[in-house]
Amino acid sequence: MAVVPPAPGLAVVVLATLAVLVTAADTYVVVLALPDILTGVGVGLDELQRASPVIGGFLLGYTATLPLLGRLADLRGRVPVLVGCLLLFAFGSLLTATAVSLGPAVAGRGLQGIGAGGLVPATLALVADRWPPERRSLPLGVVGAVQEAGAVLGPLAGAAVLAVADWRAIFWLNLLLGLGLAVGVGVGGRVRRPDPLGLALAVPAFLALALQLAAPAALAEDVTGGLLYVPVVSSVGFSTPLVLVAVLAGAAAVVRSIARPERAVLPVVGWRGLAAEVDVLGSALVVLTLGSLVWAFAAADPATQVVAYGPLLLPLAAVAGVAFLLHERRTPEPVLPLRALRPVEAWGAMVVNLLVGVALVAALVDVPLFARNTTTPGDQFGAALVLLRLLVAVPVGAVAGGWLCRSVAPRFVAAGGTGLAAVAFVAMTGWGATSLDGVWATVVLLAAGLGFGLAIAPVNTVLLAATGSDVHGTASALAVVARTVGMLLGLSLLTAVALRRFTAEVAAIGSPIELCPRSPADCPAYDTATNAAILSQLHTVFAGAAVAAGLAAIAAVSLLRDVRPRARS
Repeated sequence: MAVVPPAPGLAVVVLATLAVLVTAADTYVVVLALPDILTGVGVGLDELQRASPVIGGFLLGYTATLPLLGRLADLRGRVPVLVGCLLLFAFGSLLTATAVSLGPAVAGRGLQGIGAGGLVPATLALVADRWPPERRSLPLGVVGAVQEAGAVLGPLAGAAVLAVADWRAIFWLNLLLGLGLAVGVGVGGRVRRPDPLGLALAVPAFLALALQLAAPAALAEDVTGGLLYVPVVSSVGFSTPLVLVAVLAGAAAVVRSIARPERAVLPVVGWRGLAAEVDVLGSALVVLTLGSLVWAFAAADPATQVVAYGPLLLPLAAVAGVAFLLHERRTPEPVLPLRALRPVEAWGAMVVNLLVGVALVAALVDVPLFARNTTTPGDQFGAALVLLRLLVAVPVGAVAGGWLCRSVAPRFVAAGGTGLAAVAFVAMTGWGATSLDGVWATVVLLAAGLGFGLAIAPVNTVLLAATGSDVHGTASALAVVARTVGMLLGLSLLTAVALRRFTAEVAAIGSPIELCPRSPADCPAYDTATNAAILSQLHTVFAGAAVAAGLAAIAAVSLLRDVRPRARS
């Protein structure tokens, strides 16, 4: 059975929120560093199509394991999950920072994604544990604001680090931040004091592994220090002193943890009981379902396909999903307590989040595209600055939404926010080639960002009030999954519809030879018509986003009804 933990101290909530900020920023940190990362792992800039696993690996890890990690936060407590996710994020950062080929880089980013994803539901559940329902909307808004601020701070932080160091420094910094926050959350959350001897064995094992992977030139090329990298057995390349120290000290730490389970440094005991609690088969099926869906959309090239590997991944996701639902109905301890999500307000929050994700991805992708095709042609940085006008308003809206929920029904705050975003998208459908040069475009972008932000706190407030405290981690995880899936669906479907319109309009233009028979190579009429078709394509995406945001407003009003907090189910 799930155990509801005692209310955490404010310091733990602050550190957990800071951890959400760090990992959210890491989601976007590769925006500027990606070309350098690919070069550093042996992928040429003429092979950019191979970059998708670096990005998709993070997204896959982030989304596919969210329900499982949310459930673990309900079963074993918020703080242990937070500490474990931060350590996993730190280890993924170590693998990425030391990667010299694509495989370890993808694996590292995947582990970072798993760690980052688990922090969000655990932190939201922490807030619900500490504040009563009538007072939790504002802190939920702050957590949402911090998470959204990562979209702004991530690229800026990456640019700052790249200005003084190479791309690996980004992930070394992530490693230090992850470890430091894990210690802070563990101490503040009163995690039991670890066994000193076990700690004395585990720390050298980790340091030896880190030095082996990093192989800093100052040490590896030193006459004396370089001996640490010389294999003890010449025919076995991995038999270096550092590897031997890591293996022996790590094995000793495992043995010590088994011998002292009450103060174990490594989580090597209690797995059998935990496996029974979390339902291994159900967990595997939900990971397979979400993983197949995420990869099908994340690996797709929006210019040519809606999904990648569709004949394989979509049927696999469908079969695994059906098997999961059948299994969950029969098992006494399901990994996803779907019964707790039966209230209209609970699944209504998922619907609103799904629709918000569809609309949001249109802004994140197509606002920069519009800028690059109009006022900032070929200038990626200038296009990012245009998007920044929208992004900076999202955290402001998140805090404002939490504050408004203290005096206004959450459903009306959420509906007002998504309705404002819908109006902003309608205005975008009328943008022309010079619209971004005016003040009105900035007002529209700020309104869209503010609208998205206003919806964050009320949706989470209603969701956590409609579900029992013993499933808050699971419910929060599913809310994040719904929004992420909405973004993936929106990107593929809206892009596919818009490309179809673009193709039809270009076909109707005719060829340059037909329009300019005397100078087909220099045909202003063709260029003007093609540019108009591009704008029409982007307008189509904005129109689709307006529909999604409008539907989210309707769903918020009709589904996010005021509820009384539910007791444990």
